[in-house]
Amino acid sequence: MTTLPETSAKKLGLVIDLDTCVGCHACVVSCKGWNTENYGAALSDQDPYGADPSGTFLNRVHSYEVQPETGPAQLIHFPKSCLHCEDAPCVTVCPTGASYKRSEDGIVLVNEDACIGCGLCAWACPYGAREMDQAAGVMKKCTLCVDRIYNENLPEEDRVPSCVRTCPSGARHFGDLGDESSEVSQLVAARGGMDLMPELGTKPVNKYLPPRPKDVPADLDILAPYLEPVSGTQKGFLGWLDKALEKL
Repeated sequence: MTTLPETSAKKLGLVIDLDTCVGCHACVVSCKGWNTENYGAALSDQDPYGADPSGTFLNRVHSYEVQPETGPAQLIHFPKSCLHCEDAPCVTVCPTGASYKRSEDGIVLVNEDACIGCGLCAWACPYGAREMDQAAGVMKKCTLCVDRIYNENLPEEDRVPSCVRTCPSGARHFGDLGDESSEVSQLVAARGGMDLMPELGTKPVNKYLPPRPKDVPADLDILAPYLEPVSGTQKGFLGWLDKALEKL
């Protein structure tokens, strides 16, 4: 079995704002593209254009309709990928040491050369964040684009995970959550960032910012202003035609 590091110098992770995520899936597509073309075995697809397509994705977006205690129902888009937990059960259950957590930055990775595809880590992960690549026969997961964030050949603004760089609404943030003065830590403190399923004790590094309450009347019709007539009476030729038709 694999042991976890006692501590990590950094805790690199993501902060996802559920208030601004629009569910466009740009992060999903970007993640698929980057991880297919770069680090590790490509993310394969099975029968992608057939009747029963399937494939390997490291990031997914789920959408839920929720009803707050007050106000109208809200549609919440919920992105989900590996949370790079401090007490990662996927690491300690691995029989070959293929799954491991880096002591220098806290990123959880898979050594694909040592992975035997037993699937124990997928069973142990309570978040469903691991996927077996059917073509390669190895377990795949979010790497926080470790081959990208340290690449000095890229411009500094591109040295973030592909999903963060791609997000059009700025809902995804990346940084060191072990540093209380970092932008992501301050964002979590200001917005009440929370863990996913904290009762499990896995201590995920990634945090979620809760959606803000929407102060919108339940009976508000947002289309009403566009459906009202521009003018009560017609003028010019249309006004003359309207009056003429009324006399018929």
